[in-house]
Amino acid sequence: QVQLVESGGGLVQAGGSLRLSCAASGRTLSSYAMGWFRQAPGKSREFVASITVSGSLTYYADSVKGRFTISRDNAKNTVYLQMNSLKPEDTAVYYCAAEYAIPTIDANKYDYWGQGTQVTVSS
Repeated sequence: QVQLVESGGGLVQAGGSLRLSCAASGRTLSSYAMGWFRQAPGKSREFVASITVSGSLTYYADSVKGRFTISRDNAKNTVYLQMNSLKPEDTAVYYCAAEYAIPTIDANKYDYWGQGTQVTVSS
């Protein structure tokens, strides 16, 4: 079992930045590809970014490409999402997830999920 806990969410003005963290316990994350997803009110959960086990490859949704950066520190068992140039449409609950395989944009393929952290971007 892997337990994931997100932190770093909050309220920020448009154009601002936030850094989300996802800390794991139970097992080392060094065997898992990781992803970030988000869910806005009334919308389905959507892919944001993912990263391979080694951290050498990253993938992004078009809506966040160039603004968000996913990274990981396997020694600290933590994954990060640096979010810059935030927009009101980025407002959502952000979730991290772990997958014992190649990272994918399909949420159904992920094995473990955190409880989420709220990000609110005001205009």
